[in-house]
Amino acid sequence: MSPKPAVAELRPLAMGEMIDRAATFWRSHLKSLFLLSFGFTLVNYIATKTALVVGQRLAPQLYMGDAESRALQDPTVMLQQASVTLVLWSALFLFLLWMYWLATLATSRYVLAAQLGEPVRPAEALQRCFSRAGTLTGVYLLSLGWSTLVTVVLMLPGLLLAGVGIVGGVAAGSNTLAAVLGIGGALLASLGMVAAVLWYMLRFLLVPPVLAMEDLGAWETFRRSGQLLSGRVAPGFLGRVMVRAMILFTVVSLILISVQLVSGLPSWLAMMPYGNPFDPGTMARTPQLLLVPVELIQTVAQSLFTPINFVFCALFYLDMRVRREALDLEHQLDVAPPAA
Repeated sequence: MSPKPAVAELRPLAMGEMIDRAATFWRSHLKSLFLLSFGFTLVNYIATKTALVVGQRLAPQLYMGDAESRALQDPTVMLQQASVTLVLWSALFLFLLWMYWLATLATSRYVLAAQLGEPVRPAEALQRCFSRAGTLTGVYLLSLGWSTLVTVVLMLPGLLLAGVGIVGGVAAGSNTLAAVLGIGGALLASLGMVAAVLWYMLRFLLVPPVLAMEDLGAWETFRRSGQLLSGRVAPGFLGRVMVRAMILFTVVSLILISVQLVSGLPSWLAMMPYGNPFDPGTMARTPQLLLVPVELIQTVAQSLFTPINFVFCALFYLDMRVRREALDLEHQLDVAPPAA
C-alpha cells in the first residue's frame, strides 16, 4: 500500500512540475502500476495478433511480396481484400482505444486515491474500472459520434478544394490545374484529419479520471470532461487549458514513442532475416515461434512505461480541480483535526 501523501502536495502545478510529479509517482509505484497495466496490454497484444492472423487469411495477397504488380493484374480482388483489411484494422483501432480508456480509468483511480490520502489496492482500482465500464462505453460512443462531426467539418475545406479543382481543371482542359488543386486539397484534408485526431485526444483526455472519481452518468461525464478542459486558468496564451493540455500531452507522447521504438527493436531484428521489417509480408513470413516470445517481451516493456501517460492524465485532472474548484482547500477542511 502506498504511503499517505501530505495534504500540502495538493496545489496548482506548473507544467514542468506536473511531468516531474508524474515520473516520480511512476517510479515509486512501479510494481502496482505494472500490475494494473499488464492485463490491458496483454489483451491488446492478443487482439492485434488475432487481427493480423485473420487479415492474412481474408486478404492473403496483401501480405505477399510484389503486391503492386498483383494489384495491376487483378485490381478487383485487391480492392476487395483492401476493403476487408481496412474494416478489420478500423475495428481493431476502436477496440484498442476503448481499452486505453479502461486502463486509464483503473490507473486514475489508483493514482488519485493515493494523491488524496486515501490509497487503494490495484484490485480495488480494477473493481472500480469494471463497475464503470458500461458508463465508459456510453461516453465512448458519444465521443465517436461527436468526433465524426468534427472530423467532417475539419476535412471539408480540403475535400471541397480538391473536388472543385479537379472538376474545374477537367472543364478547362488543364490537367496541371486539376493536379495542383487536387494535391493541395488532399494535403489540406490530411491536415484536417490530423487536427481532428489531436482534438479528440485532448477533448476527451479527462473522461477516464472523471469516471474514476465521480459518480456521473454518460452524458454528465461527457459534459463534465469538456467543462474541465474549457477556458483558461492563467493569463496569456499558455494559460488556456487546451494549450496546456496539448503541450503536456505532446511531451508525454514523445516519451512513450521513444520507448515504443526502443522496445520494438528486438521484433525488427527478428524479422530482418526474412525481409523488410516494415513490410506486412515480412511479419507473415517470420516464424511465430521466433516472433511471439520477442513480442511478449515488448508487451512487458510497454506495461512498464505506458502508465506514465495514465498518471499524467490523473494528475492533470487533479490540477484542474485544484485550480477551478479549490479541491486542495476542500480537502484540507476534510482532513483538518477538530478544534480543541
